[in-house]
Amino acid sequence: MSQSLKPIDNAKIENAIRDLLDAIGEDVNREGLRDTPARVARMYSELLGGMRENPEIHFKSVFTEEYDEIVLLRDIPFFSMCEHHMLPFIGSAHVAYLPSGKVLGVSKMARIVDCFAKRLQVQERMTGEIADLMMNHLKPLGVAVVVEASHSCMTIRGIKKPGATMVTSALRGLFRKDSRSRNEILSLLHQDRR
Repeated sequence: MSQSLKPIDNAKIENAIRDLLDAIGEDVNREGLRDTPARVARMYSELLGGMRENPEIHFKSVFTEEYDEIVLLRDIPFFSMCEHHMLPFIGSAHVAYLPSGKVLGVSKMARIVDCFAKRLQVQERMTGEIADLMMNHLKPLGVAVVVEASHSCMTIRGIKKPGATMVTSALRGLFRKDSRSRNEILSLLHQDRR
């Protein structure tokens, strides 16, 4: 699952940002922009850190537990970078599973979301990647992942529709096959959160 990638080349990013600033007509040597190339390089290293992280490491915190009801972590905040425009999309992920003798440390669910979010991404793929990883490594009876996000590539450019939210879901195992299980998880996801 981890990608074999060369390290981020900050110097190359800095040169590209200088070229970009020059191409849009800016003075790359003016005071406000002098350190911008280095700041942007550090920003990309931070925002895309998940590209070099293996999300499988988060399954070291799996515990034997005979719990046979839904486990749901809602409202996991995340930010990601759209691979089409390299603009952020920001939202919340909701991750649920139906254990089969094993439970995952709760913070690890959030870390898995972050690992996939901190890559050049599309929301649809990210949603499926989280669900597939949970199914493959935790071996639960079912997994449900719902992601809601606002995409800057749609809100600040192009069609310019601020306030629009994209929702994606990935249902695996019982949540996909059994209508009662699917209805139960969808009901929990949409419960009033007061």
